[in-house]
Amino acid sequence: MTEAQKRIAMVGVLLTLILAVLDQNIVATASWSIVRELDPVHGLERLPWLVTAYSLAATAALPLYGKLCDVYGAKHVYLGAVGLFLAGSALCALAQDMGQLIAFRAVQGLGGGGLMSVTMIVAAHLTPPQQRASAGGAGGLIAGLGLVAGPLLGGVFTDHATWRWIFYLNLPIGLFVLVSAAIAIRLGDGGLRHRIDYPGAALIAAAACLLLLVVEWGGKTYAWDSATILSLTGLDVVLFAAFAWRQLTAAEPILPFSMFRHPTLRIALPLQLLTGLGMAGGIFYTVIYLQAVAGVKATDSGLYLIPMAIGMVVSGTISGLLIGRGRDTKPFLIAGMACVTAAMVLLSRLETATSSWTLRLDLFVMGVGFGMVLGIVVMLVQNSAPRSQLGVATTSIRFVQVLGSALGTAIFGIVLNRATESHLPPGTRAGSLARAVPPETRERVVDALLSGVHVVFLSAAGVMALAVLLAAFLRTSPALPADPPAPQLVDLR
Repeated sequence: MTEAQKRIAMVGVLLTLILAVLDQNIVATASWSIVRELDPVHGLERLPWLVTAYSLAATAALPLYGKLCDVYGAKHVYLGAVGLFLAGSALCALAQDMGQLIAFRAVQGLGGGGLMSVTMIVAAHLTPPQQRASAGGAGGLIAGLGLVAGPLLGGVFTDHATWRWIFYLNLPIGLFVLVSAAIAIRLGDGGLRHRIDYPGAALIAAAACLLLLVVEWGGKTYAWDSATILSLTGLDVVLFAAFAWRQLTAAEPILPFSMFRHPTLRIALPLQLLTGLGMAGGIFYTVIYLQAVAGVKATDSGLYLIPMAIGMVVSGTISGLLIGRGRDTKPFLIAGMACVTAAMVLLSRLETATSSWTLRLDLFVMGVGFGMVLGIVVMLVQNSAPRSQLGVATTSIRFVQVLGSALGTAIFGIVLNRATESHLPPGTRAGSLARAVPPETRERVVDALLSGVHVVFLSAAGVMALAVLLAAFLRTSPALPADPPAPQLVDLR
């Protein structure tokens, strides 16, 4: 590829990341308008599936995308993922009822599963290892902007046009990405011609989807200790165990456990899992505090995340530039984890009368920490994996982050319920707080919920402190030996 082709391709990569990040944040803002137009009677009950259908499909497709990239080449899979995402977006914009929209969101999610992960694989092919930290900083910049721009754009389209534009917006951007990628990207095929472990892909997809369903239903549709949730959890454990057995016995596993022979990968993947857990405890339960304790409107609570987005942009950009100039990655990683831990401890001291500026400062500190962590872990994994396993390694790091977020939501949800109920009158359950409470008991109820939020943040701080300890053992050692070069003919004349 020429330098001009690489620049065009990188513009397309950044635009694809923008599509991925915006779609994760823009739909929630328009949800009430969608319900009001498509199904004002029963739409509210089905509303959570707008997000769940997308998440289930995206997570199920993730492990397969990495292997397909290694076998057939990242370019072909990249084009397919973007094309599927655009088809789903167009169908969503044309949906006539909630059932159609939920089904089309699943189609969109199948493409969206590769939108983030396959794009990072393409970026890794386009970027030399020593420059991937700077690319990670650009990714942090986009992630931070997406936290703010998504809800704002969703509000603008909903108030001044129609919610359908949140899906139409994807089409011109995606078409530019498809055309530019088809013309500019030259990566060759994956170089492997082996069987793909479809049974393994099916097992891990089923296990991941079941885990997300447990998280979605637990504490809402069903109690955490109900027979339904316990049965689903037990089945999920069996599916994960079956997947592990399959990977040990398959001739061409979808997630080769041989990758874990590399010391960096052995630490980086669990580190990303803990990061996903911490993000779930930090972001989601900050919004719970804002709406349930501080009384902030749902449409305004997203604006409180702006300082966190600024922190991510600043720290991600600066750390990426410094690492690109030869600085060691480990100090930035440890400092980032420590910042997140400190922010969680600060958030555990929130009260009903805490100043909004104090909260914004705490969230800025958390954003600074996450900005240094997310891009660096991806870069370390990509630099440590052999080229023939670059796709699997990259999607694995994304996959464990998704699972970590799901586990964090479930675990911290249980913690919040138990801690809150311990401060409520006997017989009162935390789930009843979603309904209106008498004015004379409101103060006690809010105090109980605040105590539960404190425990959640302290628990999240403990998780991130464990991540700091794990990062201390990280060895930024050289990558595995490169794949053997293809034989070349020598002219002996």
